[in-house]
Amino acid sequence: MDQDKASFETDFFEKILKRCPDYADVVEILGGLYTRQGRIDDGLKMDRKLVRLEPDNPNAHYNLACSLALKRRNRDAIASLEKAIELGYNDREWMLRDPDLKDLKRFPAFRKLVASMKASG
Repeated sequence: MDQDKASFETDFFEKILKRCPDYADVVEILGGLYTRQGRIDDGLKMDRKLVRLEPDNPNAHYNLACSLALKRRNRDAIASLEKAIELGYNDREWMLRDPDLKDLKRFPAFRKLVASMKASG
């Protein structure tokens, strides 16, 4: 995504969020935009907000896990992944390829989580 387009989209969705602070779809979009722009703290803030707005959304917990992993908060990231899986997240293949989770792959807890997904589905 080029810088001008990213800035335009970010500004656009920030304006919507200002008017509708609990608009979950916009919160999710901004979380992704911020992360792609390297604004990891802002992405984490949006992911936490999305989990508060939609506590039963497995993708919200997965996205939170990604942001936490990017911040090297590995235990918290694993806990969020566990919650995502408990709520029905099941894209094991993407979990293994997701660049946001690459640093987690060296942890036994991550490998155990992935193995449990394979066994159950």
